[in-house]
Parts: sequence; C-alpha cells; structure tokens
Amino acid sequence: MPAVRLFAVVLLLCEVGLAHAQNLVLLTENLAPFNQAVSGRNFAKNEGVTGISSDTLRAVCARAGVECQQILRFPWARVYQQALNEPGYGLFSTARTPAREKQFKWVGPIASNDWVLMARADSPIRLGSLQEAAQYRIGGYQGDAISQYLIDRGLPVQLALRDNKSLEKLVKGQVDLWVTADPGGRYLARQEGVDALRVVQRFHTAELYLALNLATPDALVQRLQGALDALRAEGELSRIVARY
Repeated sequence: MPAVRLFAVVLLLCEVGLAHAQNLVLLTENLAPFNQAVSGRNFAKNEGVTGISSDTLRAVCARAGVECQQILRFPWARVYQQALNEPGYGLFSTARTPAREKQFKWVGPIASNDWVLMARADSPIRLGSLQEAAQYRIGGYQGDAISQYLIDRGLPVQLALRDNKSLEKLVKGQVDLWVTADPGGRYLARQEGVDALRVVQRFHTAELYLALNLATPDALVQRLQGALDALRAEGELSRIVARY
C-alpha cells in the first residue's frame, strides 16, 4: 500500500475513533428535581429526562459540542455498574465520595443538595445552630437519611410515611419545622401548591456530579468541565435552578 494511501487510512481511523469518543450515554434515575422522567416526550430524541442536573448537562454537552444521550433506567445499582464497567457511559446525579473517587472521572459539581430545616414564611423562628431546633416540633420523612441525621443527634422528629404529609403538617401548624432537602423540598412544596416557605437552617450540603467511565479521554472530560465552568460564570446554571 502506498505511503500516502496508508496515511489516509490511518487518519480516517483516527477520525472515526475521535468521533466515537465524543459520544456519551449518560444514565440516570428518578430523583426530582435533579433528574426525572417526562411523560409524553420522545425518548429517542433525548427528550425523556428533565430536571436541574439533566438540563445542566444538556447545556454543557451542547456548549462542549459533545453528543450526549440521556437515558433514565432502573435500578440505580444496575446503571451504576454499567457506567463503571462500560466505556462511553456516564452516571448522574452522583455524590462524589472518597470510596468512588478513583472509580470514575468527574465533571462538576452540576448541582448541590442542601439538607435544611424549613418553616412557614410567617414563622418567627430563628436558629443560631442546629441544636436550637430541639425546642421545636420537627416533621420529617420516615426512613429518610436527612431525618435520621437529626434523630442521631438527639433531635425529636415526628416521622410521616410520606414527605408531603410532613409538609401538610407544617402548613397546618401541627409542626414548627420541616426537615427536608433544598431544592428537593421546595420543589415538592410547589407541586403541592405551597410557596410560602423559608429556610431557617442549612446543616449539610451534598454536591452532585457527573461520573464518567475511566476510559473517557481526559481531553473530553476537561472540555465538559470547561463548558460547565463557563455556563456557571455566565449565570446559566442559576437560571436552570430557578426554573425548578
């Protein structure tokens, strides 16, 4: 094979490999308001997932010029293993923990999830510390890690089987504070027609990331991170959060 022709074949193969490297499949689960299914949308056209993280990553991929397909799939353990084991796959919204640090390449944070105590907007409650909340009636969600966090620290929590029941108690004045997540709790409240709430104490922040398979090229990871940083600096990420 002539050298020029051989060079052309090698160049073509490189271009094919590069094009393949620019395509990602991003797996997720239902975790409102960060990522959730949208009924009536076209999954084949990447329109079946919405939420803060989903919209953020859609904007990031568009800015970076990367073709990213978002797929909502169950259970979480399955999508986690797929992103861990298969090149070209990623996972969101994912907590970046020490145990996971070396298992993936990371882009983010794409969102944050605060653990908070909320009160009605007309409540006079002011807290200087989390422990000061012990004097008030606190409503929480049974089996939820956020409620358990307070219980483990000796704070009394009235547990309900569903989080919207705790919200209902707060609105009716049956509890003084609602332990929940922000923006998750605020999103739930809006779904229930409740807007008049305020955060009186933030006591923990969990940052959420896109976790990419280790085979993802570093240049691609850096391109996505650069796009995310640019969108944050322009205020686009704040505008996305405000929609939810």
